[in-house]
Amino acid sequence: MFFLLKVLVSTFAVVITSYLLGGVNVPDFTTALVVAFVLAIFNAILKPFLIILTIPVTVMSLGLFLLVINAFIILLAAEVVRGFEVAGFWWALLFSIILSLVTWVLELPTRRPGSGPPRQY
Repeated sequence: MFFLLKVLVSTFAVVITSYLLGGVNVPDFTTALVVAFVLAIFNAILKPFLIILTIPVTVMSLGLFLLVINAFIILLAAEVVRGFEVAGFWWALLFSIILSLVTWVLELPTRRPGSGPPRQY
């Protein structure tokens, strides 16, 4: 149930982010739902392997290479999902950053109690 809620929140985040960016096109809500689901699957299965393979580059770039991995996953999702179009790498990079921020804002009300960072006393 929690997974479905996260996918639904991500769907709304995809719709909002594609509305804000001209280089990303999501024609309808169904396509956004498929995009959110595909991104969840890619992030769960493909992203860990990419992170492990690129540890040296990620360390040398102080973690900024993870943004490149996110952009690559979005471009891959654009290839897989019919109707989801991204104009290029830079749009995918910007889409990944804004999508993360919008998802974070939308998930604030759904956070479980005690799931935040530990309190400092």
